[in-house]
Amino acid sequence: MRSVALTGISPSVIDALRSGKPRTLELQSAHNVITVAHAAPGDMIFMTSVDMDDLSSGDAGILVQIVSLSITMKRVVEFVQPALFEERERTSARIQVKFGCNSLVKEVETKDFGQPTTIDVVKQQTCYRAG
Repeated sequence: MRSVALTGISPSVIDALRSGKPRTLELQSAHNVITVAHAAPGDMIFMTSVDMDDLSSGDAGILVQIVSLSITMKRVVEFVQPALFEERERTSARIQVKFGCNSLVKEVETKDFGQPTTIDVVKQQTCYRAG
């Protein structure tokens, strides 16, 4: 199964998702925001604690379903003196996801900067969740 991958996610966040409750995450790393920009609510995506540069075949993670997704840009203007100011922009993505099943990376297809991280995933045979 082909999927986009969110990398560098905290192991504690992945463990919390395994409990079955939907969780909302705010992603600020550029590669994860770019990856999420190519997804939509209802899509299944792969999440792992492994960094993007180290992602390879056999790495473990989870498949989650996107419940909701929003990408926003925040602009901050900082005044140093009346004639001098600095303007910064930060793009972030907020996603609400729920646990699907455990999975493994079969093959990494793309992990170039500026492109979504795409992989081929091996789903665990059973993905049962009561509730």
